[in-house]
This record gives sequence, C-alpha cells and structure tokens, in this order.
Amino acid sequence: MMNKQSNTYTIIYIIVLVVVVGAALAFTAMTLRPLQQENADVDKMKQILASVGVVPDDGKVSDEFNKYIVESFVVNAKGQRVDGNAFDVNVEKMSKESDSSKRELPVYVCDLKGERKYILPVYGAGLWGPIWGYVSINSDGTTVYGAYFAHQGETPGLGAEIEKPEFSNQFKGKRLWIDGKFQPIEVVKAGQKPANGADYVDGVSGGTITSKGVGAMLDNCLAPYKTYLETLRTK
Repeated sequence: MMNKQSNTYTIIYIIVLVVVVGAALAFTAMTLRPLQQENADVDKMKQILASVGVVPDDGKVSDEFNKYIVESFVVNAKGQRVDGNAFDVNVEKMSKESDSSKRELPVYVCDLKGERKYILPVYGAGLWGPIWGYVSINSDGTTVYGAYFAHQGETPGLGAEIEKPEFSNQFKGKRLWIDGKFQPIEVVKAGQKPANGADYVDGVSGGTITSKGVGAMLDNCLAPYKTYLETLRTK
C-alpha cells in the first residue's frame, strides 16, 4: 500500500484530482453550451425587434421574431444577395474588414402593420469597449424608422446613455439620403451641426468619446449598404 505521506502519492493525487475536475468542467461546459447559445440567440432577437419598437414578452421572443421578421438574407457591397444566413454573420468581424467588398451584410425584413422595414446591424467601439445596435429603415430606403443601441462597459450616466430611448429616439425620421447623396447620420455635440449638411442627432452629454464612437459606427457599418438602399429608393 502506497505511503500517503510520500511525494509520489501527493503528485499522483493531484494529477487524478486535476483530471477529474477538468473532465467535470468540460462536461458541464458542453452541457450548458446549447442553453447559452439559445439565450444569446433570444437576446439578439429582442435587440433586432427593439429597433422597430417591438418588445416581446419573455418566453414569446422567438414567436414574435418569426411573426415580424418575414425574411432575412445577406447582401454584398454591390447590393446583390449572396449565400449565407443573416443571423449567423459575425457583424463584429465584418465591421473590422477594411475592404467593404469583402463584407457580408445582413438584412432583416420586418412586416410592421403592413409596412416593410429593413433592419441593419451596426458594430463599433466606445470608450471602454464595444458598442453595437440595429437601425431600421423605412421601405423608401431613405429614412430611419427606429434604432436600438447597446454597449458592454460604457460609464453609467455618461456613455451608457446610448442604450436609453432618449438617445435612440432621436434617429426616427432622420435621412440617410440628402439631395440624392448618401450621408450617414452624424452624432454631434448639442447645439452644433455637421458642416456637410447631413442629418444629425445630439450626442450624450459627458459621453463625447462614446458619442463619436456611435457616429463612426454608423458611418462604417451603413456605408456598405449604400447600393442596396439605393435599390429600395428606386423601387
């Protein structure tokens, strides 16, 4: 019988313990992964619906999503549909692709009270971490119907205010096309206006860097949709 006070016994005991604990953790992670993915999918559906003002009850998110989102697909910078599942596109990765011709651009088509809305995802950087959201466009391909923004770690009371309706509601009715020219909405300091004549919203007071991050995010992520939105304008 092995001496429990020996170094050999201690080493073997530690190895066995590590293997057992590691196996238990791996099993737990594998078991929980489907549930974690399901929760992430549900949260994404809620955010997409939030851009058109739909707030489903818990437990009915998937049903409401399938009710309002009648179609989803992927387009390229030429406005052409390409193979791919819109829901599975890694928007964070695509937003960092400097060559817009290589981007996969998800489009979610919403039927809201008999009117079509086109929901486009956006992703960027705030002061302390990533920011993201969804912008819904009216069927004319020109004006914004609604918007939803979220963040990972912006400062409460400052940059974190981008997730509040007081900020996102400003985007309603703003134009992406002015005098036939595509101009993403700018986020400026209250009391100021962009020099290029673009439509704009007031940034968050005290959240200058986060506000600029939202503006840069809109420019970077919506510009590649220009040709696709042009097809909606000409219908």
